[in-house]
Amino acid sequence: MDNELKIKMYSFTVDCIDPYELAKFYAALLKWEIPFYNEDWACVGAPGTEQGMYPGITFQRNPEYKPPVWPDKPEAQQQMAHLDFAVNDLEKAVEYAIHCGATIADEQFSDDWRVMLDPAGHPFCLCQMKSVIESPHFALL
Repeated sequence: MDNELKIKMYSFTVDCIDPYELAKFYAALLKWEIPFYNEDWACVGAPGTEQGMYPGITFQRNPEYKPPVWPDKPEAQQQMAHLDFAVNDLEKAVEYAIHCGATIADEQFSDDWRVMLDPAGHPFCLCQMKSVIESPHFALL
C-alpha cells in the first residue's frame, strides 16, 4: 500500500446560475468535451481524456450568483479569479470567442491581451502568446 500523499490539480471551479449553459460556452470556446453535467454541476475537459486525467473547468450552480464587474469598482461584486488562455492569433481568438457567446470588456489595459466576459459575466483573458505556443516547452491539446 502506498501511503504517500498525492495531490493533483483536478479543476478550476466557477460559480454560475446555469452550469450546463456555461459549460457549453467553454466547451465550444476550447473545443473541449462535457463529460458530466446535471442541474447543479457541469465540467469540461480536453477531448479524449478521462475525467480527472487532465485538469478541467467545473461549473457549480449558485442561485445567488452575481457577476463581477470589470474593472473593479467600490461596493460592487469583485472578481476573485479569472482564466487566461494562450492564443497564437489574438484577433482571430477574439472573433471566435464572440462567436461562442463572449463579449469584449469595455475597458482594456494592454495590446497583448483582451479581457473578455463569458455569458455569465466572468472575466477571462485571451493572451497573445505565439512565441510561447511555438516553443518546444509548451503543451497545448
